[in-house]
Amino acid sequence: MAKISKVVKNNDRKRLVANWTERRAAAKKVINNPKSTTEEVDAAVILLQKMPRDASPIRVRNRCSQSGRPRGFVRKFGISRVALRKLALEGQIPGVVKSSW
Repeated sequence: MAKISKVVKNNDRKRLVANWTERRAAAKKVINNPKSTTEEVDAAVILLQKMPRDASPIRVRNRCSQSGRPRGFVRKFGISRVALRKLALEGQIPGVVKSSW
């Protein structure tokens, strides 16, 4: 089980990303637009730098929804490999069976 503080911090980052998404996209659009003037680009870069660091979606960590484990995350199920194996062996995940050949 992961530290509760890490899970809470990651959830706060997710909320912050959701709040700042539109403003970050607007600034990035100005920066990446080849028709923008140098002054507009500089102003957008400064605006982007003044935004909170945790507002960047790259800082959000994928964590297991059950244990909070950050490593071995399986995107398709939203859980870690350890939890996936446990649930699959219990028959809790529809369509997943242990392979044998």
